[in-house]
Amino acid sequence: MIHVVVGPEEEGERVDVVVTRHSGVTRARVQRAIKAGEVTVAGAVVRPSYRLEQGDVIEGPVAMAEEVAPTAEEIPVSVLYSDNRVLVVSKPPGMVAHPDSSHAGGTLVNALLGMDVPLSAQGSRRPGIVHRLDKDTSGALLVAKDDDAHRFLVAALRARSVERTYLALVRGPLPSPSGTVDAPVGRHPTKRRVMAVVPEGRASVTHYRVLASYDAVALLEVRLETGRTHQIRVHLSHLGNPILGDRLYGGATELARALGLTRPFLHAVRLRFPHPDDGRAVEVEDPLPADLAAALTQAGAE
Repeated sequence: MIHVVVGPEEEGERVDVVVTRHSGVTRARVQRAIKAGEVTVAGAVVRPSYRLEQGDVIEGPVAMAEEVAPTAEEIPVSVLYSDNRVLVVSKPPGMVAHPDSSHAGGTLVNALLGMDVPLSAQGSRRPGIVHRLDKDTSGALLVAKDDDAHRFLVAALRARSVERTYLALVRGPLPSPSGTVDAPVGRHPTKRRVMAVVPEGRASVTHYRVLASYDAVALLEVRLETGRTHQIRVHLSHLGNPILGDRLYGGATELARALGLTRPFLHAVRLRFPHPDDGRAVEVEDPLPADLAAALTQAGAE
């Protein structure tokens, strides 16, 4: 059985693509299961081309590849906040959120299972995961400990009542001290692994504020209003200010190498979310990790 609660990063994707990613079997076999009505979305039979919405629940039997269930691994992950319903962890750079066809182990899910804490969506490929961060993005990530908390937090994301704030070091100067990029993001028309600003993309809104400028670079505070795949990276590149160290979106420059950056300078520094128990605001911060702090010092910060 597959059970997937669609997060903001998968909104707008085809259901057959998402099920293929989570199940680890071929897309053709997944499409047959969907066409047969065995795999449904919110209990309804849909076409394989159905475009998902955040919060959709995909369920049903599909021929699973062997050893797809994630296993517990002893991987150290820092806990920033924990209570009986919610967990916030500091995702290290280089770690993917959950297993997929390219990463059978070593993921955040494997680490969470190794912590022996309760998690929502037990038995799925992504237990506990409310939202994702890119593999090379570090920082605060929200985890649900039970299914009701998961549904509440996903609904809060959809209602834009979860505030996600990032720090990004970009090529400067910026067109203004603060601003908003409101541009649709979707798959690049020819490069499968890359997202882009495209007319047919999903509505995407990113707010930024310049915190400091150092010669040819600028440190930004970035806040997501929506949560598309690679949204911040795409929007800042589209603005003409790519994140330094970002190989996919124009930030792998000589300057980035001089700063010692081996990954995009993008860190989820703050999460503010309503608590599933009573809606009270919970705010959690995660300071810059050592590699990004060192790059910022090299750039001229005191």
